[in-house]
Amino acid sequence: MATAMAPTAVERAVLEEEFRWLLHDEVHAVLRQLQDILKEASLRFTLPGSGMEGPAKQENFILGSSGTDQVKGVLTLQGDALSQADVNLKMPRNNQLLHFAFREDKQWKLQQIQDARNHVSQAIYLLNNRDESYQFRTGAEVLKLMDAVMLQLTRARNRLTTPATLTLPEIAASGLTVSASGQDSGSLERDTGVPRGQKLQIVISRGSMSMSMQFSEIGVCSPLPCPSDLLVNVYINLNKLCLTVYQLHTLQPNSTKNFRPAGGSVLHSPGAMFEWGSQRLEVSHVHKVESVIPWLNDALVFFTVSLQLCQQLKDKISVFSSYWSYRPF
Repeated sequence: MATAMAPTAVERAVLEEEFRWLLHDEVHAVLRQLQDILKEASLRFTLPGSGMEGPAKQENFILGSSGTDQVKGVLTLQGDALSQADVNLKMPRNNQLLHFAFREDKQWKLQQIQDARNHVSQAIYLLNNRDESYQFRTGAEVLKLMDAVMLQLTRARNRLTTPATLTLPEIAASGLTVSASGQDSGSLERDTGVPRGQKLQIVISRGSMSMSMQFSEIGVCSPLPCPSDLLVNVYINLNKLCLTVYQLHTLQPNSTKNFRPAGGSVLHSPGAMFEWGSQRLEVSHVHKVESVIPWLNDALVFFTVSLQLCQQLKDKISVFSSYWSYRPF
């Protein structure tokens, strides 16, 4: 009987020795890999030309689409802020040209990029708290750390891959300031009074008239209190900077159309309807253009590789639980 039990005891001793090596050596090797990778990811968010010596470098992104030439232009990104825009919209019905431009003294922070960067910083902080001198005593402790790091990395990735889902009334009611001025007159401003954080002013030129709009923190603009012409949405989707323009028209009270308000969506389709005050409006045209931001693609790759490393370490730790009826880790 003692002879039959001997292999089990030997096997157990070998497993326990392997497990100690895993905790004391391999875990820290993986943590070093994760720190190196996430450091590279954080450098992507600071952008080329940024640092202690001066402001972030300005990068110009040409907006385009394979399906339409109704919208053309350039957005300028400086760090995580849109600093300039030069966008032309050709109206489908009469080919009238609208020109979008940001005021030079205004910028708009891209909240998605800010949030993703903050989650990366939090993941690095968690890893730095477990340096080479730290001794992991149980596998459960490693699993807890990996879960915390993976949570931050998943949130960082999701902020870039999952834009906000908004209804059209939510876009129209984003807390915007509108001013309109004629060629020879002063400006007139109307503030909605909704404190929605930072805003970015846009000037839209149409012939001799100009209209000034502001983006809220979710990246939309419209002339309030009645969005009778356009809604604009700017957001990040994966590695792309996207701009969407919705053209609207008012449904007449005697319209025979079956009015069905649209739900929330990242991108609404022509025919989507919504109520605004006493008015019912419909999206007549949708124009979406985008541009690839290369360093965001790098960051997404780093997130994926880091998540895989975390999961592989978790799997190695968990394998040892299959050899015992209790959880020694």
